[in-house]
This record gives sequence, C-alpha cells and structure tokens, in this order.
Amino acid sequence: MLRFLIFAALLLTYPPSVVAQEHRPSDGSGVAKSGWVDLINVGGAVGIAKIHSNLTQCSDVLIANGSKALKAVDGTGVLAALSRGKNIFSKQAFGDCEVQLEFLIGKGSNSGIKLQGLYEVQLYDSHGKENPAGTDCGGIYPHWEFKTKLFVRKLTYTDKGFPPLVNAAKPAGQWQTLKIIFKAPRFDDTGKKTTNARIDLVELNGQVVQKDVELESATGNIDPPRPEHASAPLMLQMDHGAIAFRNVRVRPEGKIEEGTRAK
Repeated sequence: MLRFLIFAALLLTYPPSVVAQEHRPSDGSGVAKSGWVDLINVGGAVGIAKIHSNLTQCSDVLIANGSKALKAVDGTGVLAALSRGKNIFSKQAFGDCEVQLEFLIGKGSNSGIKLQGLYEVQLYDSHGKENPAGTDCGGIYPHWEFKTKLFVRKLTYTDKGFPPLVNAAKPAGQWQTLKIIFKAPRFDDTGKKTTNARIDLVELNGQVVQKDVELESATGNIDPPRPEHASAPLMLQMDHGAIAFRNVRVRPEGKIEEGTRAK
C-alpha cells in the first residue's frame, strides 16, 4: 500500500501531457499496451496506410496570413493538408471502436471522420453558427445524390442528417478535440445485415454533440448504395480543404466478430 501511495503521489507531480503518454507506444509500432492503436502520434503517421505527396508532416500548423491555407511548422506529430490533399486510411480495419483525435481546420474548410470509410462525423469551420445543421462541425453528414434538371447535374440532399446537439466548434486555426464511440453493423452467416451501425457518442471539445444515433445506411452519396461491413479502415477526409490532425488513436472495443461483407 505504501508503494502504491508513493507512486500515486509521484504521478500527480507530472504534467498532464506526460501522463497522457502512458497510452502511447514506446516502440514506434503504433500499438499501445492499453489497447489503443495510434494512427498519428509524436513519431508521425505510424498507423496510416499511405501518406500522399500533397500532405505535409510537421509539428504544428498556423493559418497563413490573409489566406485559407495553413502554414507548417517543422517537425513531426502532425499530418496536414495545407490547402487540399487526398483522403487517408488507417492500416488496420476496425469494427466497434472508440476514436480520439485532435484537429485544426482552416478558414471556410471542410473535412470529416468516416468510420469504416462510410459513416461521417463532419468537421467544418462553423464556429458561432446559431442553428448548426448536419453539414456543420459535429454533425452526422446527410445523404445526397446527383439530380439532373434542365441539363444541369446538381448535388441534392435527401435528408438533413443529424445536426449537432450544440455548436461546440472553436474558431478556425485553433486545435480542437473529438471523441467518437462507434458500433459496427452486424451480419448473419449469409452476409445479411441484422443490426444497423450506431454512433453511441460524439464529444466535440468536451461537449456531447451526438448521442445514440442509429445509421440505417452509409452517410453521404446514396447512388449507388455502398455496401456495409463488419470491419473496415478508418478514413480521415483531407481532400476538401485545409485540415490538420494530431494525436489520432483508435481503441477496438472487445472482440469483434468479423462477419462477412453485406450482400
């Protein structure tokens, strides 16, 4: 007991940033003893399948003066699209999981976190908006399709998605935190879906913005319908504008039955 009390007292003397490192791998493998899988950590994009040439690894980003673009600070630990890049995917596939990350968005920019590459929690420069929509920061993105009218092909939303319960977005150029708890869809032995995917919780900057949301299908484009899966890589959207990520990690929740692809 005495040893425990001494250890606890020493732990309290460390700054929070040091204590947080307990969950991070020390060998660069991207897998921590606590079960967290690092995608982007202080060592770089250790859990990302491919880093595209139009993305920048750095230690921090700033909004460039008079521009929507971001400016990189030399170092590692941050992966950024300084203006517009390409989407990235995790090396590992995930089913039920918890996602934690930090992001910084440029002025007027647009990004998102796509669970299994299909179910999007929107990131957007929407600080101060009185009545945020599903397309604003912390929203679950609505369904859409292209419709042609008078020979003009136009993106048309077919529903409103799920607006955030509160606008918790910070101004562009500030680092923000995001936490997501996700439940993957379930399938029977024939590949037929038996249970819809769910987003149990989304916290943006410590505030609950989504709770107990059932997703009958993948968000976004519905034409053609996209197949759902028991597990698939996480996607970070980086092709819509200036965005940066750091401290991105995923913790698989329990043993997930892989199942088969929905038919």
